[in-house]
Amino acid sequence: MAIKIVFLIIFFVVMIMIGIMTRRKANSVDGFVLGGRSAGPWLTAFGYGTSYFSAVVFVGYAGQFGFKYGISATWAGIGNAVLGSLLAWIVLGRRTRVMTKHLDSRTMPDFFGKRFDSSNLKVAAALISFIFLIPYTSSVYNGLSRLFRMAFNIPYTTCVVVMAALTCVYVVLGGYMATVVNDFVQGIIMLFGISAVILAVIKSNGGFIQALTTLSEYESDLAVTQGMKGAFVSFFGPDPVNLLGVVVLTSLGTWGLPQMVGKFYAIKDEKAIKAGTVISTLFAIVVAGGCYFLGGFGRLYSENPAIHNADGSVAYDAIVPTMLSGLPDILIGIVVVLVLSASMSTLSSLVLTSSSSVTLDLIAHFNKGMEEKRKLVIMRVLLVFFIILSVVLALNPPTFIAQLMGYSWGALAGSFLAPFLYGLYWKKTTKASVWACFIAGVGITIANILFHFFKSPINAGAFTMLIGLVIVPVVSLVTPRQDTSRVDDIFSGYEETITIKKQYSLVEESDEES
Repeated sequence: MAIKIVFLIIFFVVMIMIGIMTRRKANSVDGFVLGGRSAGPWLTAFGYGTSYFSAVVFVGYAGQFGFKYGISATWAGIGNAVLGSLLAWIVLGRRTRVMTKHLDSRTMPDFFGKRFDSSNLKVAAALISFIFLIPYTSSVYNGLSRLFRMAFNIPYTTCVVVMAALTCVYVVLGGYMATVVNDFVQGIIMLFGISAVILAVIKSNGGFIQALTTLSEYESDLAVTQGMKGAFVSFFGPDPVNLLGVVVLTSLGTWGLPQMVGKFYAIKDEKAIKAGTVISTLFAIVVAGGCYFLGGFGRLYSENPAIHNADGSVAYDAIVPTMLSGLPDILIGIVVVLVLSASMSTLSSLVLTSSSSVTLDLIAHFNKGMEEKRKLVIMRVLLVFFIILSVVLALNPPTFIAQLMGYSWGALAGSFLAPFLYGLYWKKTTKASVWACFIAGVGITIANILFHFFKSPINAGAFTMLIGLVIVPVVSLVTPRQDTSRVDDIFSGYEETITIKKQYSLVEESDEES
């Protein structure tokens, strides 16, 4: 217990110190929201990765999908690395940084408003962000409850309040820079932590080959492959179709999430984007690939009563904590700090995105003459409010919240992904097509919550994102376009010429002397 407590105290002290040290960067709106657009590749890449992978992935998704699909769940981690990180940086990174700087845009709703000359679009996007980010924020706490009970026997309420208070302090103090610097520290903890845990769990099951051999003896209980042995160690697992839905939602979804895309707004320069692409991808391979790979061995614990509910059904959130419960105290301490790091980094990014979007895209929109200092005060107040609201939802979740969590990514990415992507690349994208995608993203999500057209919320989210990629170009081809000169001006940022001083090489200078 002493080891675990020492780890937590060190972790908490470092987080607060970083908030204090970075507070001078948060004296302006641009500094508080984007860190003055000066974040280097390591900070941005780790910030992207740690915002991507929270306790929801480590405890919830890894346990659930690892139990369902076995080792093939690792494909979700590979998809997160290739599609959710590598391609996201390649396709969105530079163009997002250039166009948002050119338009002086600080948030995703602000981008829609300025890119399509529509303040109503900005307001609508801000409302969608608020409605679906706050419930998602409350879900970040859920992965901590069982781990803290296992490691400290601490009530869930205490855990949630302490984590929220600590996050609130350092984000209010330092804004974006406090978030990304802490993300860097937390990312290092996640890299070493997940590697150590995987090795320890495999060793406790007799080594890699023995663990695979034991896993291969389990029969699939899915209707499609019922009775098949070896399905959980096969290449595509027992249910490749639904596994594909998981890969699409958890990977492509990042392209349309405001808290993820916002990382590209703040990166320093093109050199940083290239380096960040590599760093972010490697980070995702280790963390996401490692989480899902670890979860793939969850079925080895299927006889343990700790992973079953009272009615005999599998409690997916209990699988990973049960796998870890037999580890040495020092490793459990590392795991607790690992999951705290993953959760706090995501939480800080979400509440910063929510508070900045509501302040700049809603409140400031209706109060045009608001001063910068007042905006900063309101953002900090809203940040505290959103953290308190997320705590209230996490401690007293209404019945619909649990369902809403599964759909939040689908609603956000289903609404924003296609308009944002086409808006960066295609001059013919129209305002009407953006409205159509917003309506489809939210409409399909709510309709499925009410009528369950899709049994799996994962597949519903994946469908919502993919249909948006069709809606935007189709509607754009049949609706009025923006003024050509205005669109050319928006895209002119990509063609700006950078003038540098002429430099002579040593060879040229020596030739002139001779």
